[in-house]
Amino acid sequence: MDTSLDETHDPALTSWVDSANDSTTDFPIQNLPFGRFRRAGESEWNIGVAIGAEVLGLRRAGLVDTDDMLGLMQADAGTRRTLRRKISQALRSDSARRDALKSSLVSQSAVEMGLPCRIGDYADFYTGIYHATNVGKQFRPENPLLPNYKWIPIGYHGRASSIVASGQSFHRPVGQFKGPDDPAPSFGPTRRLDFELELGAFVGAPNALGEPVSIEHAEDHVFGLVLFNDWTARDVQAWEYQPLGPFLSKNFASTVSPWIVTLEALAPYRTPFKRPEGDPQPLTYLDSAVNCESGSIDIALEAALQTAKMREAREPAQPLMHSNFRDSYWTLAQLVAHHTVTGCNLQAGDLLGSGTQSGPDAGQGGSMLELTLGGKQPLRLPNGETRGFLEDGDTLILRGHCERSGFRRIGFGECAGTVLPARSF
Repeated sequence: MDTSLDETHDPALTSWVDSANDSTTDFPIQNLPFGRFRRAGESEWNIGVAIGAEVLGLRRAGLVDTDDMLGLMQADAGTRRTLRRKISQALRSDSARRDALKSSLVSQSAVEMGLPCRIGDYADFYTGIYHATNVGKQFRPENPLLPNYKWIPIGYHGRASSIVASGQSFHRPVGQFKGPDDPAPSFGPTRRLDFELELGAFVGAPNALGEPVSIEHAEDHVFGLVLFNDWTARDVQAWEYQPLGPFLSKNFASTVSPWIVTLEALAPYRTPFKRPEGDPQPLTYLDSAVNCESGSIDIALEAALQTAKMREAREPAQPLMHSNFRDSYWTLAQLVAHHTVTGCNLQAGDLLGSGTQSGPDAGQGGSMLELTLGGKQPLRLPNGETRGFLEDGDTLILRGHCERSGFRRIGFGECAGTVLPARSF
């Protein structure tokens, strides 16, 4: 786990791409996140980095010799750092390659962004202790957290094929659900569609089957982070999850942001990982000195809602809540170490969801289930509309950024999805 800083983090660096020097951009030269894009009329995906409001095509610029994102992600940490430095040098204001690289730039508004890579397997964790507590209180007021929560990174295997890129719409799912007083279950469109504010970690370097990854080397296997919305049909979930867990309530769509912010870019925003006083300390295989010193990451998170009426009136999305990833109960390194302790082989492009990232204060719930107390206290929006859960036409937008004194602000862009009406049967 290497969290050291180098010349690419220098806050004084500027770029010959003017929009990258805007103090409000998510994508200054200190960020350089990776994604896949294609221009109008193209059928093949290209690897690019976001720089200000532009995309730099890396193969066209001669900075890589492939458009295989998984191949790039599998590189070791030293190779990744070398590539990051080479891209940074090419984009700096004093770069001798400025004129040669201009033809490799294209506006982000003029390209289609796809999934950052082909996703093989997907596992979702439950690292947000405030979310777990808030939800647990609704079902077990006296004992909201189950006995294993503070000892083990809880997770389940999800559905990779229905993960979509930001900007794509999806149809309201249908399924079975049953109220506590209903004599039999009903079938139809979910009435309690929800969002979940998460981060997703993309695996880079794989590990071989049968070879666990130690916590000391766990982050060497993480390429970077994205925003992740794990949409959920709460009424379907409540009926189906006993005894095995989520199935149809989460297999219809999950949305990721298009840009992978690398762990190298996130190095300045590391914070110590420390358990609250009185809580059990992690077992040995989930504990290390470096993880304690810098295992957490300070990432400010936000969820915002734009209804169909707001969109028609050209009103901006309304923020619903804010939280921070530093409040996660488990770190990235712990997730990888735990996932592989059995010898499970992670592969490049596998996605690990963090679980819903809620904050400690009222109004910081990372889902409508929390923000509205299960729909009992609907939110009132500025235009007079109310929401207990999401309605058709709603667009939910996740945002995230990192700020620290002495460093440039960097961000993740947007993770947006729109709810369409259920298909008829």
